[in-house]
Amino acid sequence: MKRILITGALGQIGSELVAQLRKEYGTDHVVATDIRRTENEVGIGGPFELLDVLDGKKMVEIAKKYQVDTIIHLAALLSATAEKNPLLAWNINMGGLVNALEVARELQLQFFTPSSIGAFGPSTPKDNTPQDTIQRPNTMYGVNKVAGELLCDYYFQKFGVDTRGLRFPGLISYVTPPGGGTTDYAVEIYYEAVKRKKYTSFIDKGTYMDMMYMPDAIRAIIQLMEADPTKLIHRNAFNVTAMSVAPEHFEAEIQKHIPEFVLEYDVDPARQRIAESWPNSIDTTAAKQEWGFHTEYDLSKMTKDMLEKLQAKYMKN
Repeated sequence: MKRILITGALGQIGSELVAQLRKEYGTDHVVATDIRRTENEVGIGGPFELLDVLDGKKMVEIAKKYQVDTIIHLAALLSATAEKNPLLAWNINMGGLVNALEVARELQLQFFTPSSIGAFGPSTPKDNTPQDTIQRPNTMYGVNKVAGELLCDYYFQKFGVDTRGLRFPGLISYVTPPGGGTTDYAVEIYYEAVKRKKYTSFIDKGTYMDMMYMPDAIRAIIQLMEADPTKLIHRNAFNVTAMSVAPEHFEAEIQKHIPEFVLEYDVDPARQRIAESWPNSIDTTAAKQEWGFHTEYDLSKMTKDMLEKLQAKYMKN
């Protein structure tokens, strides 16, 4: 990677990925795009272009204008939001992906897009879910992700596009507020712990899901994109995770720092059904063997850092 175009740059992953890439590759070498503009570091800290990912013509124009060699395609509707408007989710998630892949094919660019544990379904093995296993999701988001994984494989095999991707678990960040995902409770719980010392979870006690702290996720993207392509057997949709946790585990860890914190439950049946269709824990062996995947943050270290960063953030405001 030398010159990088990012779609959906104002989202949860993009907000932190843009900053890190500009730090590592140079401010002028990372072009952020999104359907809206904001006066934050992503929007004013380097090249920024307005882009609707359904506008393939505009996307290729931007790629040519900045002479990029890499597209990181992040623009998408997340799981809970997608389930409320499945047709819109299909159009944005698949239409945007096809446009981005076509730009990569036409200009011979390296390509990354994230998949998700949402690509699995109720019939997938729940514990230590293998890299290669049955994928029959029962959500539109999951269907989009499975189709996206296959499409990226197709563009590699058919056209030689250097496609790469990660199956992300729930991602936890103090930089960007939650954006419509089923795992968002794991982000909200920290915000509410700092602001109100109380949180009501829409996911039930005992519901295990994989999670990862955003710094580890950002590092994994960069590490995969810089990996030797001859060693990549899977290329797309590598299982990655840092921890398998349920709501009560966050509660116990937060209480070590905020003893008065209280966790309550008001389960959202729709999001609970989605959560129960996903794995309890996934196997990351392929990512470790093929490109050296590793994480630095476990639940304890992440919780300490999240609370410190959020407390500092709210003190500023």
